[in-house]
Amino acid sequence: MKEKIRNFCIIAHVDHGKSTLADRLLQLTGTISDRQMMDQVLDSMDLEREKGVTIKASAVRMTYRAQDGEDYELNLIDTPGHVDFSYEVSRALAACEGALLVVDATQGVEAQTLANLYLALESDLVIIPVINKIDLPSAQPEVIADELSNLLGVDSADIPRISAKEGLNVEAVLEAVVKQVPPPQGDEDAPLQALIFDSEYDSYKGVVAYIRVREGQILPNQTLHMMVTKADLKPVEIGIFSPAMKPVEKLSAGEVGYIATGLKTIRECRVGDTVTSASKPAEKMLPGYQKAKPMVFAGIYPVEGEDYDSLRDAIEKLQLNDAALDFQPETSQALNFGFRCGFLGLFHMEIIQERLEREYDLDIVVTAPSVEYNVELLTGETILIDSPVQLPEESTIKEIREPWMKLQIFSPVEFYGTIMELVRKRRGIFIDQDYPAPERVQLNFEIPLAELIVNFFDELKSRTRGYASMDYHVAEYRPGNLVKVEVLVGGEPVDALATIVHKEDAYHKGQLLVTKLKALIPRQMYDVAIQASSSGRIISRANVKALRKDVLAKCYGGDISRKRKLLEKQKRGKKRMKMVGNVEIPQEAFMAILQLED
Repeated sequence: MKEKIRNFCIIAHVDHGKSTLADRLLQLTGTISDRQMMDQVLDSMDLEREKGVTIKASAVRMTYRAQDGEDYELNLIDTPGHVDFSYEVSRALAACEGALLVVDATQGVEAQTLANLYLALESDLVIIPVINKIDLPSAQPEVIADELSNLLGVDSADIPRISAKEGLNVEAVLEAVVKQVPPPQGDEDAPLQALIFDSEYDSYKGVVAYIRVREGQILPNQTLHMMVTKADLKPVEIGIFSPAMKPVEKLSAGEVGYIATGLKTIRECRVGDTVTSASKPAEKMLPGYQKAKPMVFAGIYPVEGEDYDSLRDAIEKLQLNDAALDFQPETSQALNFGFRCGFLGLFHMEIIQERLEREYDLDIVVTAPSVEYNVELLTGETILIDSPVQLPEESTIKEIREPWMKLQIFSPVEFYGTIMELVRKRRGIFIDQDYPAPERVQLNFEIPLAELIVNFFDELKSRTRGYASMDYHVAEYRPGNLVKVEVLVGGEPVDALATIVHKEDAYHKGQLLVTKLKALIPRQMYDVAIQASSSGRIISRANVKALRKDVLAKCYGGDISRKRKLLEKQKRGKKRMKMVGNVEIPQEAFMAILQLED
């Protein structure tokens, strides 16, 4: 009954009502009873509910009786809603034939809406625009409908206007899915090809792969083969989501479901891999597979040294559910033992940090994020470094190449000037601009990733009162005039405070960092010098004054030589103390690098 199946997903900008619309569809089709209903049913993590962003993709099967009296099987695949997870979004889109493009009636089309729309168009999906939140007083459904009509070339009168929160007109969305999304193609008798669009770890069933069967069928007792990782397995169970896991006898071409693989790590079952039969394998993989590549790197250290093992266990458990998280042990003079972790982006890093603190109750120090640099040495060798500490001696380097990104910013026209100034300050290059709607502008830039990852998004939001939105993807590696700025505290270099910056900014950044650290490092019993050095010379210095005991308090009157003798004695004591002294550097100092704005 492939003609009665519809596979679709919902794409939208963060907070445009994607998860709320999914809730209403589940209620309308009777998939979830009112008693089981709660907000954001498909968002299982507390973090997803708090931040209003879907972090993990999920799927659900619904049965809907349409106005023509027929029953349809609707498979909704919920996609992650943030730019860091665009590869997962592209795999979820590859598992569908249609996409609901949800746009907020108060905000209009935003950067993420467009980014996901282009991904959907690349996958040849049928796009059904939907205008949400029409119940809000500031809603402008007619204006937004014209905007979408210009963008997609559809008649503005045909666009459903709904309120997912109030449940207004949501039925029209289901009817549009049934009428406009084509049924899936595929031959049940062909060799098996199934796309893994997401996976998670279950402590009883091993890795659970979320799949869309393209060709052939899956039976519970057959041996399956993963085409990328070359793993063979017999499924523990196969089934569908309704929305809880429900075992079934078989999954045929066109259907969406899951395979409980029994595999012990998510590395053997990667998103984008193709599942086939071991006895009668498919000739080639489904297209579009790529390995998730970390873009942002940071050190994670336990505040207490004895928590090191607990931190390692926690990161390993997180990695079971998140194949994109990459880590290896490292040591730092200032912070002792910890891990160097690679993330898809800043938001991904923030999620991992919060999950470590909340779910595993750990106190951790996270160093300033850095990016991966491509360093060509004079010997002709090229090395990749993701931490300033790994940068070789300047005399051995031929050139350093850094990653550049293509950046799109969407904003009301009134903030044009302040956005230009922000991007120029961050070494960005203006490419061109576009006006998708009368009062909105799309600005295209190229910008180094290192400038994007530190506070850029926060500053963009505050300068535009929250109205601007942005999207970015990798352009290329380019040579840059880059140097390492090191920080010395009491003459000792502190590796966790080193950064790689553009040579023109080195003096300015070094000075700012020293000033900031002077305020943060507590006073000791002796003077502590804080210095910033770059290219082998000191570029800035400040002293943290010593705490002094007034040894002259008991001298009133009398000979000056007595006072001098006491001061000399104090000086000798301070000198001895300095030889064994160890300056405690507080956690705020490591975060100071993140806030180096004037």
